[in-house]
Amino acid sequence: MSWLPIALVAVPLLGAVAAFVPAVRDSAVAWGIAVSAAVLVLAVALAAVFDYARPAEMQLQTDWPWIPGLGLRFHLGVDGVSLPLVVLTALLVFLCFVHLAGHPPAGGRASGLVVTLLVLEVGMLGTFLALDLLLFFVFFEVVLVPMYFVIALWGGAGRRPAAVKFILYTLLGSAVLLIGLLVVWTQAGTLDMVALAGRHGSGIARSAQIIAFLAIGLGLAVKTPMWPLHTWLPDAHTEAPTVGSVLLAGVLLKMGSYGFARIAIPVLPEGAAALAPWLGAFAVAGIAYGSLACLTQRDLKRMIAYSSVGHMGFVLLGFASLTPVGLNGALFANVAHGLITGLLFFLAGAVKERYGTADMVRLGGGMLRRLPYVGSLLTFACVASLGLPGLAGFWGEMLTLLGAFRPAAGLSRPLFLVFMAVGGLGMVLTAAYFLVMLSRVTHGRAVETVAPAGPLAPAQQDEPPGPPLATAEGVREALSELGEGAEPVEPVATEAAVAALEREAEPTVAALERKLERETEAAPAAPGAEAAVDAGEAGATGAARALGVRSTDAAEAGQGRRPFRDATVYELAAWLPLVALIVLFGLWPKALLAVTTPAVQSLLGSGVAP
Repeated sequence: MSWLPIALVAVPLLGAVAAFVPAVRDSAVAWGIAVSAAVLVLAVALAAVFDYARPAEMQLQTDWPWIPGLGLRFHLGVDGVSLPLVVLTALLVFLCFVHLAGHPPAGGRASGLVVTLLVLEVGMLGTFLALDLLLFFVFFEVVLVPMYFVIALWGGAGRRPAAVKFILYTLLGSAVLLIGLLVVWTQAGTLDMVALAGRHGSGIARSAQIIAFLAIGLGLAVKTPMWPLHTWLPDAHTEAPTVGSVLLAGVLLKMGSYGFARIAIPVLPEGAAALAPWLGAFAVAGIAYGSLACLTQRDLKRMIAYSSVGHMGFVLLGFASLTPVGLNGALFANVAHGLITGLLFFLAGAVKERYGTADMVRLGGGMLRRLPYVGSLLTFACVASLGLPGLAGFWGEMLTLLGAFRPAAGLSRPLFLVFMAVGGLGMVLTAAYFLVMLSRVTHGRAVETVAPAGPLAPAQQDEPPGPPLATAEGVREALSELGEGAEPVEPVATEAAVAALEREAEPTVAALERKLERETEAAPAAPGAEAAVDAGEAGATGAARALGVRSTDAAEAGQGRRPFRDATVYELAAWLPLVALIVLFGLWPKALLAVTTPAVQSLLGSGVAP
């Protein structure tokens, strides 16, 4: 069965090449679903034939000469550390294509996006399967170019600067990483990762190990990302399309942390022991910084991006403890973060699509009433991310803190107890900013009240009362009766502004209300919002703008430019598998820990673990 790792890399690569065929290009998204489904089947087959009785051993290996003159080999394989990440990668890519089926990329070029995502999958899977240091580096770099284009071509308004920052940071980190790998090569005389891990640093001088660990650690820390090398991440997440954000958070960040478990710690144990306190210090700084930054964010996607900085800080803290418990917690948190944050970015994209904004203040609250499925799933994902017991996010963070409570021999326990305390504070702050976000977005009234209840001007005695247009909620309800395209309303901040609005709008909003009522009675499904606004346009332009009323033509109002529909079939198909896995690993953590524990003990060896 050694052909499985090759097939996992070859199938998406061949699928990307075939996507250039005109017959395939016309149905590019369907082709992407088919190819990614085939890759997912291969990943599940890999997990099915994996021998769980010996997860510490490298299995299903392929080892071919690559560049014989330099001793480079095309060496692939999988063990208990890499297997969960391979399956996670295949799953998230497949779910991203399912999401694309219901959300074609803005601006077209669907075939280009499909090709880019398939090439990205090649690099991600290859990184987790590679067992040669240079081959690992090649796959590690392959992901940079397609992710750059995903952000730069299909991202938001600030996509170009965000993409440039992403590529510059990661290329700089990769250059430092390559230096560290070359130091290992010159000292050990081999690039075989299995042989290097089996030696546990023998044959490499302590000073060389420290230098190599510093270089490799810095290169991996940029991709993880570790504070203060994280500054590329919020912009990249904010501007990337939904599928780009999901893969960036769910997989690309894991490539950096995986490098610590696969290369830096087992190959360079003395360097790891010397620099572990510094790694722990930067890790808890990231936990505290990411949590505090989340409390100040207004943009939903940006808040989730900063939360990733904090969550990946827990992963790095687990590695810094150099214990089986800490490393197990780090690997568990890797998988849990990929599932939970992938779901969060799917939901953030859905919210932005419906409301036209990710600004939590402008969203106005009440999502559970207006979009019950989207609001409920967003609540679930936030609760999972803050570490509620019984969900996947809990176990990784608790195990990393337990690893810091009793670090490896030779590390300062008082120092790591401080790290544990800061990490515990970070968990409290995580709960705080997610609960604040939920109170702003999912709970409360649908929108904030902008004036006292009741109409601005009394309706005529012979007309039935309409919706109370003195509130932004009333305007939205009136417009939603005619079409589902109303734009979210931003609340007016001051009493003075409300009073001025009442005085200006009093002669005209009554007419607007009556017109909306007549249009609704005549044709409930017909778009009449613009006609109603035009009836009072001469004196009500400022009032309508303050109320957030959007003039649309008949077609736009009828179809809804930003429809407030609930979750679609495609969205539920992409989201519910993640929900199920979050619950499964939360209730049955042994499903992951039984695979990773023997592998972690083997990687640490007797020279590092207490």
